[in-house]
Amino acid sequence: MGQKLMSLKEAATLVQNGSLIALGGTLMHRSPLAFARELARQGKRDLQLVKAGGAYDIDLLCAAGCVSAVHAGFVGFEAEFGLAPNYRRMVEEGRVKACENACYTVMAGLRAAAYGLPFQPIAGMFGSDLLEAREFKTVKDPYTGEEVVVIPKLRPDWAILHVQEADASGNARILGSPFEDVLMSRAAKRVILTAERIVETESFQAQPELTAIPDFLVVAIVEAKGGAWPGSCHPYYEIDSQAVGEYLEVSSDPRKLSQYLSKADR
Repeated sequence: MGQKLMSLKEAATLVQNGSLIALGGTLMHRSPLAFARELARQGKRDLQLVKAGGAYDIDLLCAAGCVSAVHAGFVGFEAEFGLAPNYRRMVEEGRVKACENACYTVMAGLRAAAYGLPFQPIAGMFGSDLLEAREFKTVKDPYTGEEVVVIPKLRPDWAILHVQEADASGNARILGSPFEDVLMSRAAKRVILTAERIVETESFQAQPELTAIPDFLVVAIVEAKGGAWPGSCHPYYEIDSQAVGEYLEVSSDPRKLSQYLSKADR
């Protein structure tokens, strides 16, 4: 069905150690969790992760020792399960660098990269400790003379996105909120898609306005039914709370985590 269509294992081998990776979705919703598990199984190292709001994906990759730094506004499992214990543990132990952001500063950095700019000005931020903690700079507005906070570009090597529908060429359709996925696809050097369904290109030609990600940005597509599990993917499935709980029970033990990864795909 086209040379871009490949297995999950093949697609994950494209990601090199040390890569800067943007992970699509938000929290436990339409995130590329099957791909995150495959990165962990392959033992990737020194990855830097980019996401406004991360959860299982960032926590799992930290638990598996794959991560050197995280650029995120928030990492946690929301109200039902609380914060992300492995991410927190790795940061506290100094094994992962927390490049702290507000969610919007992550988006601003991605937007700068998408626009081909060195930085993106944003409103607000004055009075926040983030300015000093991250050494975010200011520039003078040439029109008013006022200082404006600017966020440096974040240009990922890869955007890893899970979508509901894609064709074998890499055109993709997102049903429901796109979160930051479209922005990530424009900011990153290359895009890998996992999709619930591979559909014929004719369906995209019939409704071109629904194509969120065009094929020329995409280098690999994986048909991955349940690719966002144990998170949700509208309209196919909701969060599997029992499975999230099972992950959290074993994730801090390397041996148990390895056993979990060997059988975790839906």
